[in-house]
Amino acid sequence: MNATIAMITFRAMLGRRRALLLFALPLVLILLAVGLKVTGLADLEVSTGVLQRFGLATLLPLLALIAGTGVIGPEIDDGQIMYVLTKPIPRQVIVLTKLAVAIVLVTAFAAVPTLLAGLLMSGMTEQVAPAFTVGVLVGGIAYSAVFVALAVVSRNAVTIGLLYALVWETLLGNFAPGAKSASIQQWALSVTDVLTGATTVKSTVDLAVAVPLLVAVTAVGTLLAVVRLRSLAVASAE
Repeated sequence: MNATIAMITFRAMLGRRRALLLFALPLVLILLAVGLKVTGLADLEVSTGVLQRFGLATLLPLLALIAGTGVIGPEIDDGQIMYVLTKPIPRQVIVLTKLAVAIVLVTAFAAVPTLLAGLLMSGMTEQVAPAFTVGVLVGGIAYSAVFVALAVVSRNAVTIGLLYALVWETLLGNFAPGAKSASIQQWALSVTDVLTGATTVKSTVDLAVAVPLLVAVTAVGTLLAVVRLRSLAVASAE
């Protein structure tokens, strides 16, 4: 990991207009949790429903998409990445640094708000809050790797990411069991399911399948980004 690249990336991410979404989306979750708590509606079923449908299924992929594509996509689009590529920095270090920044952002703006919202609504009942926090964290790592790779491979990374998160995982996932099983969201939910005793949390994928898939997707996404970034350097030299 390169500290200079990380610092520049953090500064760029938190200085752009898209940073408003990084703050706004988790704020909606927190305000929703506060509202449910104040009105006395935050029972276990409602709490798990909010954390799953809004926190894990909506907030997480959108924030991961913003972070994952934002840490490197704009630099590729405007050509600034070539300045970094001319430095004697291994391509894998660049990718891992960008990925690390994306993961930190997802942790700060998705995992932490999920924990706070869960604690506000249900406290430590059935370990719901920490279980969803871990689920969001492991899912966020996989999402970040996929979206960083998309940003390096395609200029339409945001569109492709939205199609995957909203169409494949959300729409098709409700009707096609195969689509639901091939879903980072469901793999993360599987981890959550194991960590909580709440019967309202149920994943369609076994943990023994979900964990290797999360690891594999993260590794493949990272490797793909490294390989593609190396080809960008070759193209520039030519």
